[in-house]
Amino acid sequence: MTPTAIAAITTTSLVFTGLAGGVYLAFSAIVMPALRTLPSKHAIATMQRINVSAVRPPFMIVFFGGAAASAVLAIMELAPGTLNFPSVARISGAVLALTSFGITILRNVPLNNALAAMGSSAADSQETWKRFDGPWSTANFVRGIAAVAATGVLALSLA
Repeated sequence: MTPTAIAAITTTSLVFTGLAGGVYLAFSAIVMPALRTLPSKHAIATMQRINVSAVRPPFMIVFFGGAAASAVLAIMELAPGTLNFPSVARISGAVLALTSFGITILRNVPLNNALAAMGSSAADSQETWKRFDGPWSTANFVRGIAAVAATGVLALSLA
């Protein structure tokens, strides 16, 4: 693979993963604290709407594009050859990006799906929100940190 192709794939992974990480951290810092100020049934209804809106091309391109670029980058760098600092950094950044992606698929999406199955006007909306918010917010924070760390490591690999 040419140095230009490696730089292009690294940059794609870096930019898309950074954008996704920004979304995740905005949720941790702004969206979830705001939802916690609402009555539970309104927080549930709002989060259900957010989850529907998220599954559209603008975010899905960023989300899947970053994961795909990271997977390609890791595979390219693990191919036979001599490992040097930039390749170890690219592999590390790609693994962090894929970790963020994996947390989303394995933790956040199932919680979103469970919340989608709930009615926002359920009598136990406070308990439903409590069961959702804690685990979802923890997973969201961890995936956000992984994505931001991936972005930094990938940027370092281009230096």
